[in-house]
Amino acid sequence: MSSSRASRALRGDPRAWFGAGVVILLLLLAVTAPVVARHDPVRIDLINQLSPPSGRHWLGTDVQGRDVWARLVYGARISLSVGIVSQAIALALGISLGLIAGFYGRWVDELVMRLADITLAFPTLLLLIAMNAALQPSLGVVFVTIGVVGWAGMARLVRGQVLVVRQLEYVQASRALGGRDLRIILIHVLPGVLAPVIIAVTLGMAGAIIAESSLSFLGLGVQPPTPSWGSMIADGRDLSQLRHAPWTSLFPGLAIGAAVLGFNLLGDALRDALDPRTIRAAIPRGAGLPDIARP
Repeated sequence: MSSSRASRALRGDPRAWFGAGVVILLLLLAVTAPVVARHDPVRIDLINQLSPPSGRHWLGTDVQGRDVWARLVYGARISLSVGIVSQAIALALGISLGLIAGFYGRWVDELVMRLADITLAFPTLLLLIAMNAALQPSLGVVFVTIGVVGWAGMARLVRGQVLVVRQLEYVQASRALGGRDLRIILIHVLPGVLAPVIIAVTLGMAGAIIAESSLSFLGLGVQPPTPSWGSMIADGRDLSQLRHAPWTSLFPGLAIGAAVLGFNLLGDALRDALDPRTIRAAIPRGAGLPDIARP
């Protein structure tokens, strides 16, 4: 599909508008957090603990008197940074190994795909829990573990696209003219697989946000007092808080839902606009979600 036709398809798709709007709003909140937060997200104020939403505390306070709005805004920084960095790691590993496996085939393809099968054989969340439990939980560990776990799906996607692209006439002509493998891969093959990769990264952002929130909820992700949407839900899961101060866990839960919905709608719109036939088959709906969250 041509770029102009894809642009028209995106402009006419309400999913793209809504998804892009949510993503842009989250990015703006994350960037301007020191300005819009109004309060220190880690400042404890026991006098005002579990205060309901008001003009002073827009979304109320938690059990330690910390402002929920401030923690929510700064938590957006954590979620988006985890999504961006982890997807960058998965992208680097997945594209590199997928290109090599698809282009050279034979034993190289067999080795890479068997490693991918081993990685995908484990439930995503359980594998993340095991890796983070074995290491010292921190933000850096979350970056690496989510990125490393996500490489396998990216590699399989790229490898499948390379198997198609390498048979095209212009790639065969370049090889017949004596082009070096590295040049052929970078100049001719890589551009042909970028469209589904961009869509997979967009969908993968949603999966990374859910994975980070799940780890933080279990105490294996971002460590206190750093605000994280998952840890905010964990702090408010006490039954008495759910009854008398539901805002402590309701608003971070809504933030996670909005972020995941925004990225998935944007990814679905990109998938249908760029190539509704081949990419829809390569990237099914819900591909960016971890196993426990897929419809």
